[in-house]
Amino acid sequence: MRRGISDLRTLNYQELLDLVDGAAIFSAGGGGDPEAGYSIVDKLTSQGYTAKLVAPSEVPDGARVVNFACVGATTAIEYDSEAAVKTLKALEEYAGFSACATIPVELGGFNTLAAVDVAARRKIPVVDADGAGRSVPEVHLKVYTIDNIPLTPMVVADSHAKNVVVVKETMDLRAAERIARTLAAEWGHSAYTARRILTGAQVKTSPIQLSLSKSIKIGRLLRTTIEPIKAVLKETGGFTLFEGVVDNAEQKTEAGFTFVAIKLRGTHEYGGSIFDFKAKNEVLIAYRNRRLAAIAPDIITPVHPETGSA
Repeated sequence: MRRGISDLRTLNYQELLDLVDGAAIFSAGGGGDPEAGYSIVDKLTSQGYTAKLVAPSEVPDGARVVNFACVGATTAIEYDSEAAVKTLKALEEYAGFSACATIPVELGGFNTLAAVDVAARRKIPVVDADGAGRSVPEVHLKVYTIDNIPLTPMVVADSHAKNVVVVKETMDLRAAERIARTLAAEWGHSAYTARRILTGAQVKTSPIQLSLSKSIKIGRLLRTTIEPIKAVLKETGGFTLFEGVVDNAEQKTEAGFTFVAIKLRGTHEYGGSIFDFKAKNEVLIAYRNRRLAAIAPDIITPVHPETGSA
């Protein structure tokens, strides 16, 4: 491993699957399809790669860490490991450094695993942290914005890295979002991004700490407990908003986003009530009987009533 990092945790196959499931719980319905995350795990392990996790405290202060993720609509996931690695390499070549590690920009069943995959294939670790503690719909909506950490330079590539764009600098963070989103929309509503180069010192203070370990623990609870939803709610301090069946669903994909509106009819103790939620990639707002029930940044995640899977 580069830069002398020695205290690393090797993630086995089951832990990687648990990471997919646990990260999806924090995704608010976004972060990509967990099935794509499972596929990444299967290919990564079958091809002989090893995923290693490093605690933020173990990253040398002067090291460089790259945020990696896909950007675009949640319904348009096409993942090519070689193209993803090429995206990271393009940023390294432009900025003149070798990444010590990658870090996921968010928690999600697919996007978190994309950062793990790229790191493993580059034989570097992934940092046990992320930029939001959940999934978010736009690239600038990260905790790094609070700390004024630049989003650029940024590399954006299409799903097979046939088109690779280096964004040297932007007027502001929203401009970086517009550029990445416009390119993703042009390329089938999906693109890879390597961006926000962090120092090891920044890794220790800015991102959400130890969030991948937490996600693995949540995934293990989903897999091993008799009442997985209760176990996860207890562990996270969450609560149930509603139980019901889908009465109406609307979905459209445009401008690099997936927009969803769902209406539920209540079951069990929620019988006679209705519940509506709306998503822009992630679920952002929910109403019970037309009264506000929850709103982002609360994490509103629809789950299976028996397995608890997102």
